[in-house]
Amino acid sequence: MERPILKSWPESAARLIAVAAGREAADTVIQGGRVVNVHTREVLDWQVAMADGRFAYVGPDASHCIGPDTQVIDADGQYLIPGLCDGHMHIESGMLTPAEFARAVIPHGTTTMFTDPHEIANVLGLEGVRLMHDEALIQPVNIYTQMPSCAPSAPGLETTGFEITPEDVAEAMTWPGIIGLGEMMNFPGVIHSDPKMLAEMAATQNAGKTIGGHYASPDLGPNFHAYAAGGPADDHEGTCETDAIARVRQGMRSMMRLGSAWFDVEKQITAVTEKGLDPRNFIICTDDCHSGTLVEEGHVNRALRYAISYGCDPLIALQMATINTATHFGLERELGSITPGRRADVIFTDDLSTLPINRVFARGASVAEGGKITVDCPHLDWPDHAKATMHMGKAIVPDDFIVKAPEGANSVTAKVIGIVENQAPTKALTRDLSVSDGIVQTDEAQDVAQVALVERHKGTGGVVNGFVNGFGYQGQMAMASTVAHDSHHMIVVGTSHDDMALAANRLADVGGGMCVYQGGKELALVELPVAGLMSDAPASEVAVKAQGIIDAMETCGCTLNNASIQHSFLALVVIPELRISDLGLVDVTKFELTDLLKEN
Repeated sequence: MERPILKSWPESAARLIAVAAGREAADTVIQGGRVVNVHTREVLDWQVAMADGRFAYVGPDASHCIGPDTQVIDADGQYLIPGLCDGHMHIESGMLTPAEFARAVIPHGTTTMFTDPHEIANVLGLEGVRLMHDEALIQPVNIYTQMPSCAPSAPGLETTGFEITPEDVAEAMTWPGIIGLGEMMNFPGVIHSDPKMLAEMAATQNAGKTIGGHYASPDLGPNFHAYAAGGPADDHEGTCETDAIARVRQGMRSMMRLGSAWFDVEKQITAVTEKGLDPRNFIICTDDCHSGTLVEEGHVNRALRYAISYGCDPLIALQMATINTATHFGLERELGSITPGRRADVIFTDDLSTLPINRVFARGASVAEGGKITVDCPHLDWPDHAKATMHMGKAIVPDDFIVKAPEGANSVTAKVIGIVENQAPTKALTRDLSVSDGIVQTDEAQDVAQVALVERHKGTGGVVNGFVNGFGYQGQMAMASTVAHDSHHMIVVGTSHDDMALAANRLADVGGGMCVYQGGKELALVELPVAGLMSDAPASEVAVKAQGIIDAMETCGCTLNNASIQHSFLALVVIPELRISDLGLVDVTKFELTDLLKEN
């Protein structure tokens, strides 16, 4: 397989100039294509010459760049668009290592990713970030790493395997692939000038890098303005047009996401399509994409098709996933457009609305064609301890999931986490639940199952119990996952204490992952041995097993879109309204622990 070779601009400048002038021959020339210029929003019948992994000449006629050894490609009237950029994403959400994630998305035209590995940071700390960073750097496409900012994401409300410190951030800023600071999820900390948060942002600013934002609140009053003043340069937590407009008016980039379970583009794209705001400050991102989505539907190309289907001009949409993203991270002269000097990342497509990805070049080399990858994606040799992260302390037993009612109570009012389909926020609900033999019962008629967080980092053996609405489970079952944002303990949801214990112990045995049990039998399992978050198997294999989880959840009555992702976010204590952590039930509107029950 051809391996992309990229020289830095200083190393290649003399040759790029010589090729453009016709004094030297290009490595590759593409003729017969229609170049989409994202700087001017034009489609030009131009030709492209590439050398040393970069564009050398982009203009009407590249014949002067052709020599006896030049590869000449006829694009046959296809559009040439820049390689796609994902402005904010988590590789771990695909349940894949960086190598396998790259292998999955390259055929979809993604050639640049800005990744925040804060999932592994919660499990393995700075070492985990470095492992992700190092594997990212050896891929045939551009994977930049944002240093995670918040592990724990909400100090005092959860316990992680490791904590990230300002000293860790300062060290990471010296690494070659670090592009900035990952999403600043502790937005109350920024608003209240927490010294640790300010120190992390200062280290990033001092390094001349970008601070990622995460303002997960509908409050657009003084708190929002205080957050913007703190330094975050973008935000992907908006869910409506008002959110998008508020962010760009404060000089932030509005990152509109379409992941496997988050469908936020439709309600925000109207800021451009209907309100007519300048599109330069809008960026497309995916945030969290399930392996099944990557294999079956796509990646950034999927998000672009979605934006276009809701009325966005295709050329504007392309800007939001190319030049806008590159400019935001200070890389406009390095990537994001088909123009001289930039990395030669280019896609062949024959339709700008449906965006079929016919061929992909990265760094001047052909890396995918006809939906198939044509390049190697090398793996890092992950250390053994990165695959031994299930520190349970003890075997889990059914009694660990008992929720005791107050003495003498016949029923209780319970606070219940309410799932909101296709959105990250939850609802803080209350439901009246019956009591039998002093134990609070789940309620199928009210769609109330039990949720439990099982500690897996420190070996405490701790189990915190609560209730959840929205999965639609019926009969005796349990679903368990060690993908549990952001602390990544184990989350178990079920209607049977016996099945919940079986599921929890199964994941302890296999080193982490997801599984579904029904009536004492295992319906599905996906093993995620790397930090309990990722598999180093190919995406196609992981996707089949992950689909097995979805199918098993449906067998148990769940019809939610990408329900496994909704499951994994039950412990996300930085997005309102109600979540669960190893310390208890968390009211995320107040950022405080709250009681589960009150007697009726």
